Amino acid sequence: MIEESEILFTGKRIGILASYNGSGFETIQKAIGEKKLDAKIVVVISNNTNAGVLQKAESYDIPNFIINDKRYPGQNIDDKCARLLKDFDCDYVFLSGFMKKIESSLLNTFPNKIINTHPALLPSAYGGKGMYGKFVHEAIIKNGEKKSGVTIHYVNEVYDEGEIILTKELELDANETVDSLENKIKELEKDAIVEAFEKLLA
Repeated sequence: MIEESEILFTGKRIGILASYNGSGFETIQKAIGEKKLDAKIVVVISNNTNAGVLQKAESYDIPNFIINDKRYPGQNIDDKCARLLKDFDCDYVFLSGFMKKIESSLLNTFPNKIINTHPALLPSAYGGKGMYGKFVHEAIIKNGEKKSGVTIHYVNEVYDEGEIILTKELELDANETVDSLENKIKELEKDAIVEAFEKLLA
């Protein structure tokens, strides 16, 4: 599916898997536009028909697809995603809030090439199944932690246990709330994503 106009492009090709708005997608796309990353987002895949990331991809003229059980009943969704990402010759796959466990077929197709961002420091008790979004921040506040952060890591067969690429941390204020921590983590995450890809693409 590589168009003739892309033949001269020598940077890395990134595929995005996202379930909702895809803030990480926007962060990478912005960094590419600012020439911080020698890369190109070549395809966006969502398992959610109503995901906002699809419209955002459309606005950048990036091919985008919906792949889920409802649309393809009885078919292996990970196989279909893997084939599509291969068709677009992706060098890396970034999970931008993708709310589906990555299975072996996709992992085997892109070994050590699937990247995820987690809104806490790993390894810790704040990773694993069910630990995402506000659930993470709620647990950190409840347990009286003094710091949190962002972890960018490779994806493997176990939630949040893949090799760590980098972490960035912050100190919690004495009066920290779930909402204030979430906002700080989202901002820190932008820097972490770009820094991680700068490291990967170097």
